[in-house]
Amino acid sequence: MQQTATIRLFRRGPTAEFRLFVLVLLAVITLVVDARWQALEPARQALSVAIYPFQRVMFAPADAFEHISSWKDAAATARSEKEALQRQRIELAQVSTHAAQLAAENEQLRRLLNVSDTVEQQPIAVQVLYEPPNAFNQHLVFNKGTSSGIEPGMPVIDEGGVVGQVVRVTPFTSEAALITDDQVSIPVQILRNGLRLIAFGGNIADKIEVRYLTATVDIEPGDKLVTSGIGGLFPAGLPVATIETVEHDASSGFARAVATPLSHPERYRHFLVLSMEQDEPVYDPDADND
Repeated sequence: MQQTATIRLFRRGPTAEFRLFVLVLLAVITLVVDARWQALEPARQALSVAIYPFQRVMFAPADAFEHISSWKDAAATARSEKEALQRQRIELAQVSTHAAQLAAENEQLRRLLNVSDTVEQQPIAVQVLYEPPNAFNQHLVFNKGTSSGIEPGMPVIDEGGVVGQVVRVTPFTSEAALITDDQVSIPVQILRNGLRLIAFGGNIADKIEVRYLTATVDIEPGDKLVTSGIGGLFPAGLPVATIETVEHDASSGFARAVATPLSHPERYRHFLVLSMEQDEPVYDPDADND
């Protein structure tokens, strides 16, 4: 005889409140036991070992981001330190170069002071502002002009000798033509024998010439030319140049000497401008009759 199954409409068992109470009670008991005794320490250690790989997996993205961030920061720091060292190296090189330049200028100024003691004219110390970019003229522009007493025609010298002659002035600047320029001619004489000549510039780069010499003139390579003092612009005895070659032209019967200037305007920034001697008054007989 087949038995009919009884349909269970309601599930029997402990209620949810009871299960919650039991779990809370077990948690309290576990807390008390863990606080009083070390009975649960092995279980805690085993559980910690079991979940450690999962902890590392969870923290891997954060660790990777921190590692990349620290690498970027380290690279940026190293790059900035390298740039700072490069700037410091360049600055130290500039300071060293500037110190060497100042030492050279001080040495040149000392030599100029010694030169100024040997001339009777009142010297005016000037400094080069710039060199005009002109392929046909060899000029220098200085930082002083008529307000400092500089006038056209005044000679310019350095410790080597005559540099040039002032050709143009403004209240605060002056322009000088070098002795190698075709605008300048200087009365000179040979130091060895006193022979008076005129030196010109312009035909040969960085050289001056003594032209229209007779074939029998007493001039030799190595002779030193100094200013003769004729004309009143250049004081006598200033070094000018050294004779390099003497060329004879058989067709014309004249000779020409080429000389190398003793001054070095391309090397220095400071020079001396010599004031011109005042001309003596000329006696005018008509002035007494007025």
